[in-house]
Amino acid sequence: MKLEFYNPKLGSILGLTDDIAAEWEHFSTTAGTIKIVWNRNTESVKFSVDDYTVTLLPNQLVTLTYLQRISFGQAGLPLTAFTFNREFYCISDHDEEISCNGILFFGTQDLPIISIPEDQERKFHSLYDVFVDEFTTPDKIQGDMLQMLLKRLIIICTRLAKEQLIVKKLDNEQIDIIRKFNVLVDTHFKTKRKVSDYADLLFKSPKTLSNLFAIYNQKSPQQIILERLALEAKRLINFTEKQNQEIAYELGFNDPAHFSRFFKKMTDHSPSEYREMATFSD
Repeated sequence: MKLEFYNPKLGSILGLTDDIAAEWEHFSTTAGTIKIVWNRNTESVKFSVDDYTVTLLPNQLVTLTYLQRISFGQAGLPLTAFTFNREFYCISDHDEEISCNGILFFGTQDLPIISIPEDQERKFHSLYDVFVDEFTTPDKIQGDMLQMLLKRLIIICTRLAKEQLIVKKLDNEQIDIIRKFNVLVDTHFKTKRKVSDYADLLFKSPKTLSNLFAIYNQKSPQQIILERLALEAKRLINFTEKQNQEIAYELGFNDPAHFSRFFKKMTDHSPSEYREMATFSD
């Protein structure tokens, strides 16, 4: 099943499919889309994001963005997915926490996998049924209704993410700082490499950020910046024809040798070695 609302004037799209692998390319547009992928099977399903394998257990969801390289080739079982772009959902009056820059999407460097509690399964399946009904009701307010339903889905998932993925010691203001930091890293990682750069943008001290992330998880702010840079380097090696020197300059390195040293420190392989490994694995 593939359902779609598409406004060609705005370029906005919301799609729903019960088999993202088979039907993904049949939507009116796939560029710049965000996905909420839901394993409605009774068995776990594996697929690839960038250069690692994700295992989605039954009744788990994960949010994926257009920054990631995704392959459902190894899935085996169909995965349900909601797909939408900023033109459809991200408008200025949405609360930041549940916007496209919210904690479910660009507000974290880790994949936010959410488990649906057993006592909330009925809520999710009922919402799914309402989506299906609304997709088959083409009138002048269909887009507004679908946007309201998508916002409801995002709110429910955000609440679960805050319960399951975020340390209980953090208050809402601290969570928001972490979210904003990760959004800024995604935006500026090619040009800003120091924690102090992001602390200035957030009007916080570098020590405040470091202490906050020490509570939140094992990664320091500096690790997150460097890992984001390394991830982009791996994406460019894996998915483009660009040579190592081109990648170095694109990522803000003035000296390709400096880029090579950085990449080897982060991955234990030189860019050329990593490229050969990626080619061999294909």
